[in-house]
Amino acid sequence: MNTYNTVRVAAASRSALVLLGCLVMAGCQGAQTQSQILASNDYRLRHPIVITEEPETLDLPIGRNTRRLYGPVEGTVTAFAIDSRRKGDGNVEILVPSGGANESAVHAVTGNIRTALQRGGLGRSQISTRTYAVNDPTADAPIRLSYARMQATAGPCGNWPKNIGGGFGENIEYENFGCATQSNLAAMVENPSDLLTPRAMTPADQRRRAVVIENYRKGDVTSGEYQEGVGAEVSE
Repeated sequence: MNTYNTVRVAAASRSALVLLGCLVMAGCQGAQTQSQILASNDYRLRHPIVITEEPETLDLPIGRNTRRLYGPVEGTVTAFAIDSRRKGDGNVEILVPSGGANESAVHAVTGNIRTALQRGGLGRSQISTRTYAVNDPTADAPIRLSYARMQATAGPCGNWPKNIGGGFGENIEYENFGCATQSNLAAMVENPSDLLTPRAMTPADQRRRAVVIENYRKGDVTSGEYQEGVGAEVSE
């Protein structure tokens, strides 16, 4: 092979390497773009579960002739106080109407409401009272109890900006995909703070630990007894 052919072959080889490098880079760039597209269409990002603090309320209808709370209503108020400690910060506000036809009855039962709240585990400092104006002087306005509760929400659902079939060659989900699942999860979770961070571990059982360690020192079995087949019998 002469010098001219050698130079020509070397040039062609360099061109092929450059072309191969360009194709590899284009393929990587295309894969990265596809990954970004998939990430941007993730239903968990498109319909995120948001943790907010919203007021939890309970309206108590008070007739103008009422002078004390009765058993079922007292139980409802006590249960509301228990929920405020379990789901909120344990502070309850009593919103008392002012200017309504039942204003005398409202003042008569406010003390009973405070007593029912204390029966639910709230201290005096955890119960506050505030008034709100009633525009209709002939109305029997309710007493409202309120506490701040952490809530999880998602949505709203039902967004259909384009055809559910999508476009040709698109491997993406439709806009409303996953919204119902996220909304149901937000509604079912008992403690929304569990979606933010795991709960702390509870203290170990010191007595049980001492029993296991003592059995280990004696060389006895430290695990619990398990009988195979218990609870799994088939009826004849």
